Amino acid sequence: MIDVGALRALRSVAALGTLVRAADELGFTASAVSQQIKRLERQVGVPVLAQAGRGVVLTPAGQAIVDSAAEVFQALERCAEAAQSVSRGAPRGTFRIVAFSTAIRGLLAPTVARLSTRCPDLRVHITEQDPDQALHSVDAGTADLALVHDADGLPAPLPSALTQRRVHTDVGDVVMNRTHPLARVDRPLIGADLVGHAWVTSPPGTVCHQWFRRLFANMPEDPDVRHLVDDFATQLSLVASSDVIALIPRLARPPLGDGLIALPLGRQPTREIHAAWRRSADASPAIRAVLAELASDQAASEQATSDQAASDQAASDQAASDQAASDQAASDQAASDQAASGR
Repeated sequence: MIDVGALRALRSVAALGTLVRAADELGFTASAVSQQIKRLERQVGVPVLAQAGRGVVLTPAGQAIVDSAAEVFQALERCAEAAQSVSRGAPRGTFRIVAFSTAIRGLLAPTVARLSTRCPDLRVHITEQDPDQALHSVDAGTADLALVHDADGLPAPLPSALTQRRVHTDVGDVVMNRTHPLARVDRPLIGADLVGHAWVTSPPGTVCHQWFRRLFANMPEDPDVRHLVDDFATQLSLVASSDVIALIPRLARPPLGDGLIALPLGRQPTREIHAAWRRSADASPAIRAVLAELASDQAASEQATSDQAASDQAASDQAASDQAASDQAASDQAASDQAASGR
């Protein structure tokens, strides 16, 4: 019989390329992982790894085992989840979530707070990881659920053993000091409004920098970028203390306070946030509980976005009405002046 721990170790080595990296992911020493691999080789009777420079590669036999491993782990997980669902129904135990930083701030922090009340026997453990790494962690079984975002409109490649569900749509707004000239604009901002102002923005290679470059894609001049800062809290500090403005995703935004204001864009930049988990864990009470909480957040967010759009439209209509009234008053005054001059 093949040892499940040794099988998991081989799969991790195959994915990461070295015993050291596999050990870091599994929480063991490299020596312990090496011993697990040797135990697996004794159990199957053939070598499963071969040296390749400073790393290792799978032998044909090792590759055959790894190719079959996914079905083994999925079957084991289905057994465990079925037993938990039938015997308890309520989520309990440790549930491991991996997510990017702004999802932790904007989605998971409030979700975990509610789960602690509604599911007191569930212990949520969160680790910050980029989307590609997060999906690998769930696929490898070292995490239970990942929150990932698309990249420039393209979703992260999803391993075949995983499934996903959209849980949130993040939107970017322009944040500025209330004393900034743009703060007086009472409608969604358009490209022409943004020209000629100084910016702090995220560094190249980030989703928010892609958003930013798209704002100026058809502009005759390059934007005036004063600062490149990855941390959004630091960006907001610079906005609060100077005349720069910033494009900030709502998930990344703490309460702005009295000194700052966020204005929407006419063509809002967005990114889709998905939750991903192993198909074999569909019956997990913990996954169902977390997804339910995330869904309630999405519904609240969509309502807030709808309310904001209605408010923006009302403000725009009022501004147009005020302008029309002002124009009419000026026209009436001009006519009156002309009549008086004729007399």
